[in-house]
Amino acid sequence: MIYADAAEWTAAEKKRVLLFGMSGLGKTHLSQLLRDSGQWFHYSIDYRIGTRYMGERIADNAKREAMKVPFLRELLMTDSIFIGSNITFNNLSPVSTYLGKPGSAAKGGMAMEEYRKRQGQFRDAEEKALMDTGYFIERAEALYGYPHFICDTGGSICEWVDPEDRADPLLSEVSRQCLMVWIEGSEAHTAELIRRFDKAPKPMSYRPDFLERVWGEYLNENNLKEADVDPDAFIRFTYARALAHRQPLYEAMARNWGVSITADEAKAVASEADFNALIARALERRTG
Repeated sequence: MIYADAAEWTAAEKKRVLLFGMSGLGKTHLSQLLRDSGQWFHYSIDYRIGTRYMGERIADNAKREAMKVPFLRELLMTDSIFIGSNITFNNLSPVSTYLGKPGSAAKGGMAMEEYRKRQGQFRDAEEKALMDTGYFIERAEALYGYPHFICDTGGSICEWVDPEDRADPLLSEVSRQCLMVWIEGSEAHTAELIRRFDKAPKPMSYRPDFLERVWGEYLNENNLKEADVDPDAFIRFTYARALAHRQPLYEAMARNWGVSITADEAKAVASEADFNALIARALERRTG
């Protein structure tokens, strides 16, 4: 870890933190709070993915749909209109929409072959965005003069790493740049995340072996063919399994590469001073 203990963290003139864990437990809340203090640069991995690494794919997908409408097709062919995505830190819907859901086209799904391809594109984009962390630390200080840096990662970071491998290239790089901090949810938080997801299911990204396993289970348990799958029903089926699949990966990341705080602790943070004190306590718990 780049800070050996609480004293080193507290004394650091340049604080660098990477938050990881399931979406909905406070990563973006803490990042925005620190950004609003005026001393922290907020680097959003999902924003970087959607603007730098998947921006053209997202825009082209929207254009492809627009080309199916004769009125819009004519305007696009004559360069009379422009189609792009309006991605912000608080609105990453274009990325989710592009990822999509597998299943019946009549219900808004896509073929599993196309879904797998987009999953692979997202993995490549996320890995590149994470590897850009050091560049943005330097850029934030040199260009804007920010002394501190907060990296707000997506929930799928754990899908692309082996936290038990001390030579894992992705974890080696980001831990060299930042203190890795897991926001850990309780069973009650997990139940609430599942309830929210069931109400409004959103696309996610998974490692290939996990996706193939749950896809096969869903088809077999429901005696369905690919074209008959309700896309929302499938990703609801997958979500709770994804939480259980990711939990030990997050735990290993915190154990081998960083520290952990609870979602309740994250929620209680109301200022930069609160955050700094919380990270100091997390380091004390680990080193004590």
